[in-house]
Amino acid sequence: MSNLDIEFIRSNFPAFSEASLAGWGFFENAGGSYACRQVIDRLNRYYRQTKVQPYHDFPASAIAGKEMDAAKQRLAAWLNVDTEEVHFGPSTSLNTYVLAQAFRQQLRRGDEVIVTNQDHEANIGAWSRLENDGIVVREWKVDPETAELQPLDLGALLNERTRAVAFTHCSNLIGSINPVREITDMIHTAGALAIVDGVSFCPHGLPDVRALAADIYLFSLYKVYGPHLGVMVMSQELNTRLPNQGHFFNVDIPAARFTPAGPDHAQIASVNGVVDYMEAVYRHHHGDDASDVHKAAAVTKLFRGQESKLIQDLLDFLSGHPKVRLIGRDTAQGRAPTVTFTAKGHHPGELASQLAAFKLGVGAGHFYAYRLIKALGIDTGEGALRTSLVHYTNTDEVTRLITALDQLL
Repeated sequence: MSNLDIEFIRSNFPAFSEASLAGWGFFENAGGSYACRQVIDRLNRYYRQTKVQPYHDFPASAIAGKEMDAAKQRLAAWLNVDTEEVHFGPSTSLNTYVLAQAFRQQLRRGDEVIVTNQDHEANIGAWSRLENDGIVVREWKVDPETAELQPLDLGALLNERTRAVAFTHCSNLIGSINPVREITDMIHTAGALAIVDGVSFCPHGLPDVRALAADIYLFSLYKVYGPHLGVMVMSQELNTRLPNQGHFFNVDIPAARFTPAGPDHAQIASVNGVVDYMEAVYRHHHGDDASDVHKAAAVTKLFRGQESKLIQDLLDFLSGHPKVRLIGRDTAQGRAPTVTFTAKGHHPGELASQLAAFKLGVGAGHFYAYRLIKALGIDTGEGALRTSLVHYTNTDEVTRLITALDQLL
């Protein structure tokens, strides 16, 4: 089956049969997606049967530990990395903060770190604060007309003092998917480390992290149909090299070195539900068995195919409207289905409220991409309107959104 079976997909999300959500079109998926049934079931079961401290010898505890271990093993296989390279933290923002503290202890005055002004603040602010310790922080800036990052501009910033570059796989505002492997190769050639924020990319398909050659790759599971956890993939070599940020007696345990605040055990176990869902999507559409890496690529293709079909009509409407400033490219190719815009004569927050009257849920503001909003010459107090969809969005919902926008504008 080459096209996504949207009815099957939506049957896996309890939100679509929830009476209180009936009739609503949900377009704030970039802020957090609906949870799939498999995750909800895993959470329910864990809290009822195994909500005890894990890894002890009595049955409930032992089962809890096994489910937590399985979650890490299974997710690692879909990301094409070793199990020991996957770390769960309370959020991507906290994972990044902890990482920056580890780098702060190791970097020397005059060393350089590069950030972008396209990222979510979580992947900028934690690194920018290293300036307080004498680290030089350089900014890889977007083109103010296109909002895109140009690899050539990064090349001009890289030098023998560059130690790390933090950049986004996909902007949470403009949706453009950056050429990660091209960028990581540039960074490694310069002798630096590549830190990639995949939060806005992963809802549209889990990547082959090993193929991307990122030294550190981060994303949030609550945007990938799961619990509110941050995932951090870190190479084992780097794990050993960076200073321990956890309890001193865990210094030799890779999984504990960068998670000083361990997340909820039940949520870790429920990550199995994310993989259960992805596997169900693959089985339904392909029916055969394959490696987890192949399954991940196939599911990503299904998701992206559905999203690309849906998004083009919205992009065509917005890019052709005389009042609208569409932020980012006007074609579905090379971008995620996150569409942000401003409209002349319409405050984004007020427009979002008006759309809510049509039972359409959208977001307004700067979405923690404050520096990007400022770089594009947009009032940071007002921000922009963001409409973000994912693979479970259907054609009727997009049509309703376009119709409502046409009426309101």
